[in-house]
Amino acid sequence: MNSSGHRTRWRRIDLPLIAWLTVIWTLLWTGLSWGNVISGVVVAVLLCLVFPLPAVELDLRLRPVGIVRLAGYLLYDMTSSTVTVTWQTLRGKPGPAAVIAVPLRCRTDLMIAATAVAVSSVPGGALVEVNGSTATLFLHVVHADDPRAVDRARADVRRLETLVVRAFGTREEIARLTDSEPPETPRGPETSEERPPDA
Repeated sequence: MNSSGHRTRWRRIDLPLIAWLTVIWTLLWTGLSWGNVISGVVVAVLLCLVFPLPAVELDLRLRPVGIVRLAGYLLYDMTSSTVTVTWQTLRGKPGPAAVIAVPLRCRTDLMIAATAVAVSSVPGGALVEVNGSTATLFLHVVHADDPRAVDRARADVRRLETLVVRAFGTREEIARLTDSEPPETPRGPETSEERPPDA
């Protein structure tokens, strides 16, 4: 009886799920540190024990090289974006703002959610909405009158998407990145794709 209960408890400890929850915890705290990682593991284990989930197939792969690249890029992007946002704030007028649509190439809910979390963790990457049915992220951007700024924002999202999928995606999802071009974006920044932010 005790042995059966012990095995049941250990079946709740899903290592890929714990690793995934730890990554999300670290991103939410917007900083890669030993304290955040260790506290993330503790929280993930407690969640698995207190709120056990039925066995599900997460279709999650842990790729160490990809995870290191993703973490390094996020750390660099957080630093550079903080400097950029601070400089824009000190300069005063940030320029006209708009909400732009960024279609993703990945199609699984897990990869869409992971990309959304990564985007929202970077200063200046104001995520407004996620449309899972069309795999599209909607971002609030400033300097929307500059086509280069809009293109740069879309390129940053797709770069993060690539890093996330290469860190956690399946072979099929990675193949989708390399075999398919990014979905065609609706016409330029001045069309209905751009919409003014809600007041």
